[in-house]
Amino acid sequence: MCLSAKTTLSFTAMKATIIQCGLKWEERDANLAHISCLLDAASPGEGIVVLPEMFTTGFTMNPAPLAEGMDGPTIRWMKERSANGGYALCGSVIIGEEEKYYNRLIFVTRDGDVAFYDKRHLHTMSGEHDVYSPGNKRVVVNYCEFNFNLQICYDLRFPVWSRNRGDTDVIVYVANWPLVRSYAWKSLLVARAIENQCYVIGVNRVGANPDGTSYTGDSAIIGPKGELLASLEPGAEGIVSAILSRESLDKYREDMPIWRDADNFEPV
Repeated sequence: MCLSAKTTLSFTAMKATIIQCGLKWEERDANLAHISCLLDAASPGEGIVVLPEMFTTGFTMNPAPLAEGMDGPTIRWMKERSANGGYALCGSVIIGEEEKYYNRLIFVTRDGDVAFYDKRHLHTMSGEHDVYSPGNKRVVVNYCEFNFNLQICYDLRFPVWSRNRGDTDVIVYVANWPLVRSYAWKSLLVARAIENQCYVIGVNRVGANPDGTSYTGDSAIIGPKGELLASLEPGAEGIVSAILSRESLDKYREDMPIWRDADNFEPV
């Protein structure tokens, strides 16, 4: 999927900004207002800005009163912020369609174009599979000559689904990943970057849910060698950016052409 962008950015570089924030439980308007304040203070400029999973509600299993359509207030907010700020904006929200609910990652460009990915791997231990429908389509978005593979939280644990099939420059993971499994989050982000020879953007929330589930954040931008390009302090809100270099990525893949020896298979 190719999304257009009228931008002064060089196609050889992309600024990526990540926002690690707390979320008020099932309070869309309060969360949008808070994130708006963070965006206003940061002034991220051109590039891409990534928000956490379910950034308007928290990771709730109560979608019926909270779900929106693709023309709902959150998508309108994303389009407005993206257009006014001059950046692409992405994060996941609860979408209702044809009596089904989806944990949907929305990607909005400054020109108002929209792409989306529905979470494939639903977290059965949380009962996510009982209330949400799984996606069945892998989505890679081309934006400013970078290919973004869109993923949500639990998808991180399934490397075949995240696999670079010669069409991925950046994997984006948005999450509500609990503190008790933070080591897995940090380790798997690095692993996905190394094995796919691509950039990885991982954005997680902080704070806690009413049930006591705590989130430490550990949001980061990882380079294709597994190197840490930018990160945020655990447990604290924050915003940080890094430059994704097309030239550096291409040169590394040229110098270390691991992809030539990769197995050629697809998920069933």
